[in-house]
Amino acid sequence: MSNFNFYIYNQLTILYLSFFSLLSNFTTSSFPNTFNTPKFPSSIIRPDQISVSTQNGVYRTKFFTQILDHFNFNPKSYQTFQQRYLINDTYWGGAENKAPIFVYTGNEGKIEWFAQNTGFMFETASHFKALIVFIEHRFYGKSRPFGGNKKVAYSNSSTLGYLSSTQALADYATLITDLKQNLTAIHSPVVVFGGSYGGMLATWFRLKYPHVAIGAVASSAPILHFENMVSPDSFNNIVTQDFRSESESCYKVIKESWQQIQDTASKPGGLELLRKSFRICKNHISANSLESWLSTAYIYSAMTDYPTPSNFLSSLPAYPVKEMCKAIDNPDARKDTFAKLYGAANIYYNYSGAATCFDLDDDSDPHDLGGWSWQACTEMIMPTGGNNEQSVFPASKWNYSNRVSFCKALYGVEPRPNWILNEFGGHGIERVLKRFGSNIIFFNGLRDPWSAGGVLKNISNTIVAIVAKQGAHHVDLRFSTREDPQWLKDVRKQEVELISGWISQYYNDLDLLI
Repeated sequence: MSNFNFYIYNQLTILYLSFFSLLSNFTTSSFPNTFNTPKFPSSIIRPDQISVSTQNGVYRTKFFTQILDHFNFNPKSYQTFQQRYLINDTYWGGAENKAPIFVYTGNEGKIEWFAQNTGFMFETASHFKALIVFIEHRFYGKSRPFGGNKKVAYSNSSTLGYLSSTQALADYATLITDLKQNLTAIHSPVVVFGGSYGGMLATWFRLKYPHVAIGAVASSAPILHFENMVSPDSFNNIVTQDFRSESESCYKVIKESWQQIQDTASKPGGLELLRKSFRICKNHISANSLESWLSTAYIYSAMTDYPTPSNFLSSLPAYPVKEMCKAIDNPDARKDTFAKLYGAANIYYNYSGAATCFDLDDDSDPHDLGGWSWQACTEMIMPTGGNNEQSVFPASKWNYSNRVSFCKALYGVEPRPNWILNEFGGHGIERVLKRFGSNIIFFNGLRDPWSAGGVLKNISNTIVAIVAKQGAHHVDLRFSTREDPQWLKDVRKQEVELISGWISQYYNDLDLLI
């Protein structure tokens, strides 16, 4: 059995992502213990639809001429590229009133995807009379250096070397500063927002550029999910608990299914039986690819276990983990394990009912997340995949050397596992941030696997951790609905109150100076 090491969204985590991004597939036959990477089946999953009023337009798309390298002064550094950003001034109170500017620090994907899933900024803009700006991360979407040519930008480590979190943060600082000057809004306070990797960037932006942003809302930001900071099995432990909390029998069916899949695949005609059982398209099937496909569904359903229907990673019902377990526990499936698993996977991959078969060999990238594999091979070394005996996934161990082998083969580079902690900190964060940090909100939902690497306790009066037992991946930033539970309404209310305090304090301090 191949080792189940999953890197999300960005996304996420993401995506990592959220979102963390989904890494490009790499043959596990070359590196049998390297990480398998979930991917989007593009025939099914589509970006979410904007769910705010378009009467005055949701946003305008603009481009900013950005420098390639902020930290060197050789001739190559002065090359430029066009960085995309989205802007909405429907509710803005104007520069003359020093009205605030809300900025989303873009994740590892197309910026409109994040705009479509960050309704909190749109919905609170009227309250704060805020200008809204979403900035796209370099090398993603339409913000690619080297003439905007993805093939050239992603060609090798010499070009991809300009893709890093520090360069992205400097991009944001440069763009925000220039935008404020052009709007004659020098005194308008800036609050940055981000979810998943974007939440990590929002945190780091507030710490690195406090003269640009007065505060940060960092949702589901696993800033502590690095070497020697969290247990590698913590991510999958939370996925396990999510399913086990819904149904012990559901948990057991999934846990015991992996060996059954392997055993079936090894028998004559076994792969065809699996193909038929899971409605897999004719082009490709293997035990490992099927296991990765199923694991993707379990992991992302746990991440996006929202209390209302969503279409972030896939079109899903409210509480998709509960629905998957209902399918597994369905008495109509009787003792047919594969029928049970298919019913669960169908919740994630085909809730709309439109798919006729599933492609295990689909390497499409509808949200343009491909650059994350470079970041995961350089600075974003976030150990996941180790499993204990109770895990819903097969027992395994996180192995850093496998990551090194993968990255050397793919890019010819070796990761720097300690760079993020050296650059931004992490060890002793309660003691360190209390000394110099302020005005950061860390939201984490404990049903989100990435919460294990998040800040779960208040650090000071102004660095606040909001923890929701039933919360999922940056659910607080999503558009509100009538069906939202009271706890989610309370979370957003608390965030609004904290942001109000930051802005009021800023205005008080500004009045004293002026």
